[in-house]
Amino acid sequence: MSNITRRGVTLGLLSATQFLASCGNGVGTSAAATIDAKVDATLEYLYTNHPDSVELTEKSAGQLIMPLITSGGIIIGGGYGRGALRVDEASVDYYSAAMGSFGLQIGLQRFAHVLFFMTEAALDDFRHASGWVAGAELGYAFSDQGGNWGADTTTTTSSVIALVFGQTGALIGASVEGLKYTRIIP
Repeated sequence: MSNITRRGVTLGLLSATQFLASCGNGVGTSAAATIDAKVDATLEYLYTNHPDSVELTEKSAGQLIMPLITSGGIIIGGGYGRGALRVDEASVDYYSAAMGSFGLQIGLQRFAHVLFFMTEAALDDFRHASGWVAGAELGYAFSDQGGNWGADTTTTTSSVIALVFGQTGALIGASVEGLKYTRIIP
């Protein structure tokens, strides 16, 4: 005869659930290959449509490529995307970008962006931070209709330069927003 009780079955199921949940960390999946394929396609698009970006890549210590960030909102907004950090043309880490915003806004927008770390110190700061928030050290350059990048003394002397491109959709209004990058295991 067996002494199976409800308490024993319940504890067994809870233990099995916790064990199975810990196995779902993403290691061994093809998610990294999927992100790398999207990163490769994004870089090909960038270099073809904006040839000046090749020079930035050559001068930089590393690049964080976010192939697709989707953001949207009505009053309260948010966005998310995943990408790869590349050093010497090899993916060394994977990151997610999460953004939040609040203010007078409405719409949905998708875009890609690349962060160019122009110094080893900037790259090291990014890699060793528990969560890196885009802030005052970041210089932005947006593409104009002719495919040239607008740069000024702020962006050319910044330790990190962000190129935003491939925008689709519209997100209009005025809001306060933040963007945080976090290392992930895809």
